[in-house]
This record gives sequence, structure tokens and C-alpha cells, in this order.
Amino acid sequence: MPETSEIEALKRRLGRVGVWNATLSREPASVEREAAAEIESLGFKALWVGETPNGKESLAHAAILLGATSSLTVATGIASIWARDPIAAANGASALAEAYEGRFLLGLGVSHAPAVAARGHDYRKPVSAMRHYLDAMDATEYAGPLPEPAPRVLAALRPRMLELAAQRASGAHPYFVPPEHTAQARAVLGPEPLLAPEQTVLLETDPDRARRLARQFTTRYLALPNYANNLRELGWKDEDLTEGGSDALVDALVAWGDPETIIQRVRAHLDAGADHVCIQPLTGSAGELLEHLRILAHSDVVAT
Repeated sequence: MPETSEIEALKRRLGRVGVWNATLSREPASVEREAAAEIESLGFKALWVGETPNGKESLAHAAILLGATSSLTVATGIASIWARDPIAAANGASALAEAYEGRFLLGLGVSHAPAVAARGHDYRKPVSAMRHYLDAMDATEYAGPLPEPAPRVLAALRPRMLELAAQRASGAHPYFVPPEHTAQARAVLGPEPLLAPEQTVLLETDPDRARRLARQFTTRYLALPNYANNLRELGWKDEDLTEGGSDALVDALVAWGDPETIIQRVRAHLDAGADHVCIQPLTGSAGELLEHLRILAHSDVVAT
């Protein structure tokens, strides 16, 4: 684990609330640059970007966004260990850390069986695979100038991966989790490592419409065993996990309503032990994303 002072400095750079988005990669790079610059101007200190087998490569994507901003931290949420070998990951992260003055955060994850199969690999023993990957990264000698190595976090849901995140990274980035998971993750990590959960949000006050839109999001994730099994360990029943999720589960995973309702959910994660909460507005285009973020920023979610 990095030094306590390094982790505390990372927490300060990220701030209490950041932005998570997986749809920016579908936009032209010019649109992404403008969006990242506005996200920075709204007061958010961190932008987390997802990676898919048919989207922009994660480190190249981060470079596009870093180049359009001056102080924003760009984090991969999450770069799959199956998408690049560990030497490429280590050298790519070091190049970005050196070029952009420590504004890059490398989030690594083992992904899910369907996505791994799409890349031509077999999904196997995720904790062991991650440990071996980190070993190879740490054995890589970077030849370029590097004032400060890029910090890294692990996508972690259950105890063994959380323990590895505490031992071999700056912390953990859980995804698709309610505040109850944040409390359990903090207990496993201990007090020092960064805990940065993702929280999906939706500015919609009509319950029927909100839950219908939310289920379009939850349905695909509930089909993935990693997420479904994690929710079962939190006490949710099989009947809660079918057809996009019960109303109670949807409400637990997607914070919908007015800005104050969303702020309350962010505070619930922080009160449960999170250091940084990555809000993911449930939107399609970059324009819709920015509309949500403008409203939330003006409601002081950034200062939560």
C-alpha cells in the first residue's frame, strides 16, 4: 500500500464528489474535450470514465480528457486487465502521470466473463489474476522521467478483492452498490485506503418514470453474476434481482428525485465511510450529462 501521506494527497485531489460516465466515449473527441472542460469549470475535481470492448481504449481516452483540462483528475473506471498486458498498463499510466502532472488515476478491474470472452480470454480466478497482474506491473521499470507514479485503485466488491485493494493499491472503487456496501467495504479496507464508490443518479421526481428509466440501467448489470452475487451477500433476495430489480432494489441502486434527494444519497455514502463518491447521471448524450451536472453543481452537490 502507498504511504498514508500519498493516499491523503490523492483524496484531496479527488474531492468529495466526482463524475462517472461511460457514454462520453461514444462522442467525437471534440465534444468530449468541451464536456470535460465544463465539468472542470463546474467545480468537479475528478472525472471517471468507463471502458467497453467496443469503445475508446481506456488510457488513450484519458489522454484526450486530460489534454482538454488543466486541473481535473481523470480516472479509469475501470480499465480491464484483459485489455492490455501489465507492462503496457504500467508504462501507459506512467506516461500519463508524467505528462499531466499527477492528474491521472489508474483504476483496474477484472471485468466480467462476457466482456472478457469478447476480448478472446477466459475469465478465471479473478483475485489471483489481479494479483499476478499487479506483480508484473510492479516489476516493470519505466525508462522515462517520472516525478510521481500514477496512483491506482481496484474495482472491488467482495472481501478478497477489497483486501487486495488495501494491500496493493491506494484503495477501492466499488460500482453498482448501495451505501450499505460502502460501510462493509470500509470495514474490510480499514481506515486509510481510498474508498470511492459509484452512485447512479437521475433527476426525475415521478416514481413510475424514474423507475422505468432506472430499470433500463439496472437490468444489464443484474444479469452479471459479480453484481448479483454481491447484492445477495448484502441481503437482497432472488426475487429482488429479477426483471430489472424490485422497486426497493432499484431505489437503493439509483438515487432518483430532486437535487436534495441525490445529495442525501451522496451523504449516506460519505457517512458510511466513503472518501469520494462518483455520481453517474443516468443520461445519454454529453449535452444531457452536462444539463444534469449544471443543476447538481448549482445545488452544491460538489460541496457536500
